[in-house]
Amino acid sequence: MRRVRYERSGGPEVLFVGEAPVPPPGPGELLVRVEAAGVTLPVVRKVREPREPIALGGEIAGEVVALGEGVTGHAVGDRVTGLVFGHGYADYALLHTAMASPVPGGASAVDAVALVRPGLVARGALEAARPEPGEAALITAAASGVGHLAVQLARAKGAGRIVGAVSDAGKADFVRGLGADDVITYDRKDWGEPVDYALDAVGGDLLAPAVAALAPHGRLVAYSSGGGTVAAYDLLVGAKSVIGFQMALIARGKPALYEAWRRELWQLYAAGELRPAVHARYALEDAALAHAAIEERANLGKVVLVP
Repeated sequence: MRRVRYERSGGPEVLFVGEAPVPPPGPGELLVRVEAAGVTLPVVRKVREPREPIALGGEIAGEVVALGEGVTGHAVGDRVTGLVFGHGYADYALLHTAMASPVPGGASAVDAVALVRPGLVARGALEAARPEPGEAALITAAASGVGHLAVQLARAKGAGRIVGAVSDAGKADFVRGLGADDVITYDRKDWGEPVDYALDAVGGDLLAPAVAALAPHGRLVAYSSGGGTVAAYDLLVGAKSVIGFQMALIARGKPALYEAWRRELWQLYAAGELRPAVHARYALEDAALAHAAIEERANLGKVVLVP
């Protein structure tokens, strides 16, 4: 089978497609013929880190072709989606049953990849913000794979005003089409009227202006891999708070909640209230182009590999 990998850290140009044996499923695992694989900013960043190469993985969707020992509740031929911790940029991937969920009829593998994992992160970050109906929300990276779903979920949960923050003014029409009332660019000195909560997917130098955009008692949920620091004084003067969120902790520690959120996402999708947007579909051989689109922050919605 084909598998995307790299041998040294660097930019998109270090990725290449090589041959690898089809992996046998172990206990509790499904062997999935991959029909779509999501590309995420954390994985793109890790390729640049000066470290040993990692398995390029993340969200996948496809057809179950073999079952590992002890697997129940799944069958060969099932269509599933989920998060893989090994190689996912490949023709076949191993998916643990704890991470697998069915893809309903009428939904494509690309839709599943664009909806479930990014939607779970957006849904969890929103839950961590403890929103009240009518409150104003700020969503950074509002055109990203997670951010564009966060805008829609905030609207579905009753936000009174939604501000989308983006890197490029050319993304404004896309973000407004998702339901945002206002769109700002990161380089603006004035981010407008204060908001009650912010969902931040960027981190780094953007944390300070995002905190400054909060009204007194406002909450910022940080769920990015970009790091960054916040001055304690900036929190004290407005009784503001910063909350960290990581989806993996929910998946491991609260599986019932994780599953409830997955069902909710598909229900909103079926009702037309949640529309996953796909920026582009790339072949495995074009994985470098997919990573470049993420690095350049050019994407409007999800970037997907289609083996």
